[in-house]
Amino acid sequence: MEKRRIGSLAVSVVGLGCNNFGWRIDSAATAAVVHAALDPGITFFDTADVYGTGQSEEFLGRALGPRRSQAIVATKFGLKMDERRQGARPVYVRQAVEDSLRRLGTDRIDLYQLHHPDAATPIEDTLGALDGLVRAGKMREIGCSNFSADQLRAAPGFASVQNQYSLLHRQPEADVLPECERLGLAFIPYFPLANGLLTGKYRPGQPAPEGSRARDGWGPKVFTEKTLALAESLKQFAESRGHTLLELAISWLAARPVVRSVIAGAKSPEQVKANATAGGWRMSAEDLAGVEAILSEVG
Repeated sequence: MEKRRIGSLAVSVVGLGCNNFGWRIDSAATAAVVHAALDPGITFFDTADVYGTGQSEEFLGRALGPRRSQAIVATKFGLKMDERRQGARPVYVRQAVEDSLRRLGTDRIDLYQLHHPDAATPIEDTLGALDGLVRAGKMREIGCSNFSADQLRAAPGFASVQNQYSLLHRQPEADVLPECERLGLAFIPYFPLANGLLTGKYRPGQPAPEGSRARDGWGPKVFTEKTLALAESLKQFAESRGHTLLELAISWLAARPVVRSVIAGAKSPEQVKANATAGGWRMSAEDLAGVEAILSEVG
């Protein structure tokens, strides 16, 4: 699988989002998904301390086991774990990284990311603490998530930014992606499949499948008549070129050079194998123009 750079790290262009671990799947199912990812060449695993209230990190570390050297492990800190554990104060940064290292069962984190800006802490203080931890060998690169272009300009030192971006959520194109190009930052899109809407399993006028996110309360926010119609048009376009909607969703993101890894979640080996395959479509200029026409037409 193609590799791209996040700072000093070489990561697979398709990564695995680990937010399902400890929430929607247990430890055994997590292990099956992790090994199904490693086998076709997915090496980038993105988790966070809050996923599954720490269990995502625990399950991922346990699943990697002796294969840890094959993986680039990214995790995040800063969102509320409890009343004491939250934010980006230097003292908490140092505690949070030790907690994540313990849960992951590793001696270093490859990419450590601030999950959300902390308005109560000067970013210089947070960056100073993170830099000290890099020099101590606790982590290799540092990144951020949910940062605006202005916040990126004010925070030199990050190697990457991870924000929501998909065919159905294109706000980063206005300012964050150009800022990443200017600063030389890697961009990591989350929710690349729009909470499952771009997998192809949802159809206009048909009930959502059992166990899907649309059945888990995401429906009113994401699965509207308009978005379902747009997904159907994109699905037909992909199939006219011998591909699936999922392959289109991932390959469209990967076509942007500033995007370094597309992290899609999975609950089963079958899903992660489909995600891995999706990275193989090198979209042409004609393909991209066709997608743009559909997006513009539907609005």
